[in-house]
Amino acid sequence: MDDFFRLMKTDGRARRGEVRTAHGTFQTPVFMPVGTQGTVKAVSPDILETLGAEIILGNTYHLYLRPGMEVIREAGDLHAFMNWPHPILTDSGGFQVFSLSSLREITPEGVRFASHLDGSRHFLTPGKVVQIQETLGSDIMMCLDECVAFPSTRGYVQASMELTTRWASASLEAKHREDLALFGIIQGGMYADLRRRHARELADLPFDGFAIGGLSVGEPKGLMWEMVEATVPELPEDRPRYMMGVGKPEDILEGIARGVDMFDCVMPTRNARNGMLFTSRGPVIIKNARYTRDMTPLDPACDCYTCRNFTRAYLRHLFMCREILSAVLNTIHNLHFYLTLTRNARHAIDEGNFVGYKEKLIEQWKQTGP
Repeated sequence: MDDFFRLMKTDGRARRGEVRTAHGTFQTPVFMPVGTQGTVKAVSPDILETLGAEIILGNTYHLYLRPGMEVIREAGDLHAFMNWPHPILTDSGGFQVFSLSSLREITPEGVRFASHLDGSRHFLTPGKVVQIQETLGSDIMMCLDECVAFPSTRGYVQASMELTTRWASASLEAKHREDLALFGIIQGGMYADLRRRHARELADLPFDGFAIGGLSVGEPKGLMWEMVEATVPELPEDRPRYMMGVGKPEDILEGIARGVDMFDCVMPTRNARNGMLFTSRGPVIIKNARYTRDMTPLDPACDCYTCRNFTRAYLRHLFMCREILSAVLNTIHNLHFYLTLTRNARHAIDEGNFVGYKEKLIEQWKQTGP
């Protein structure tokens, strides 16, 4: 796609850019809230807009199974179905191939699997995955890939990587809509030379961007960053780089420092529902008895709706009573934290001070929480 990505500034290896899609432009580095089943859990689209979310995720596997493509087609596309007029990225379902390993069989042509909902049998090919995402109207589509478990033998990882490359080529051949972007997914397990090789192979193909897949699957953190550092230098400067499923706030900063542009993770929304809240002074476990009579804001440095209007005592009360409002208010705060993190990272890169921004925040987060 012409003019899809514009690299505007660099600060060391950190990059500042923008991505233009059929449903609008978003700025990078970016955090993308996860809306697996056509909704970001506990918040409505207007709340996401107020928080400053510019792009969200959906999941091909889950939406294909429920509500199904006929329903989405009748609605117009996923944007219309969920009333989100801004960009959407959809995962290919490759991670579900990994996480639901007991229900699937990988073949050279694609993946046979039993639905985790009702046991019905399905067969996803690279071409079908692209077709599904074109029906969804995904602004950024992902190729079908195999996310390899850790640890895995070199022989298995190499064979899987080669299969992912064949699927990547098939995905490009199946793409018909010129208004939608398609990303290749780089695999290679925890073998740096395979990562470099796969990145070079996919970089030679006409993808609009590249995702770094197969990380944060149980490997040590240091090994994960070794794989990122082996991969990123092999990728074109003029296309966006997406680190899939990562992660913690400090991981996002570390990824930006290594030249990654796009991030997603369920952590802010899932942790919100479980009562773990991110703050400028470290995490708060809101169920702790110490907050029973704490009439101060969750994070005095935060200007989100939750922190402006409610106390820690009230948030604890809602959580202990299992009130639905607990999930809503906690999710608003955590998403605000993540979206502000990347927004301020963009400002820091613009000002040539990303390293200072990163180091200051990580030092603050080492505290035990307010």
